[in-house]
Amino acid sequence: MSTATTAPAHVSAMRVFGALLMRDLTVARRELASFLVRTTLQPLMFTVVFGYLLPRMGFMARGYSSALLPGVLAVSLAFASLQSVTLPMVMDFGWTREIEDRLLAPVPTWLVAFEKVISGIIQGVFSALFVLPLARLIMGPIDALTVSHIGSVLLVTLLGAATFSALGLVLGTAVAAQNIGLMFSVILAPMIMFGCAYYPWRGLDRVPIMKYAVLVNPLVYVSEGLRAVLTPSLPHMPLGVVLVALAAFTAVLWWAGIRGFMRRAVG
Repeated sequence: MSTATTAPAHVSAMRVFGALLMRDLTVARRELASFLVRTTLQPLMFTVVFGYLLPRMGFMARGYSSALLPGVLAVSLAFASLQSVTLPMVMDFGWTREIEDRLLAPVPTWLVAFEKVISGIIQGVFSALFVLPLARLIMGPIDALTVSHIGSVLLVTLLGAATFSALGLVLGTAVAAQNIGLMFSVILAPMIMFGCAYYPWRGLDRVPIMKYAVLVNPLVYVSEGLRAVLTPSLPHMPLGVVLVALAAFTAVLWWAGIRGFMRRAVG
């Protein structure tokens, strides 16, 4: 009596990539409430105070809402994309060592890191789409707001999410688990305050040194890019400059992030 042995079927890299991505998105869906609180509470609270209360109290011009809304979206997008990559990466390399299971998957090591970045992009875009109608509802009518350039809106949103997901990969492989709180205080707080999220970049014309110093901050380009496509009638950085800068940031941060990831993976 003969027995036949069946060789295991070859599993394509893209199928494994899809399985890893679906696993991360399923976890994110199960933790949706905490994810939204973590990434949208701060910008929405800022919207309530500076976009609703202060204008109605007469302490701030109502037109400020037009400059504020794109910045609020930029912060939500950046926070969600960055945290969706950084926090799991820190835990996987630190406490849980879950990254070791992923590295055993029959795919190139770099593809494991790429999956994390794609997951961060998806979660960042979702966060921005969640915040936009809520912020608009809180602020009330915004005369300069338009969504007629939907293609450009999606392009800036995807590039912004890609930039901060790549930054999340850099930080997730460079910051030790015990320093994660310090990272948010030392890196993210200044990035938000000097990221032109709550004021337009052109508003810094009276402070030339600061106007050019903030250009090293990727959040500036996300904020100004969203102003260019959502409130194009108001002063903003040229959209072409924004797109080139975000593409360059994404490329450089991905290069730095994958180097850190490979070093941690084989270390």
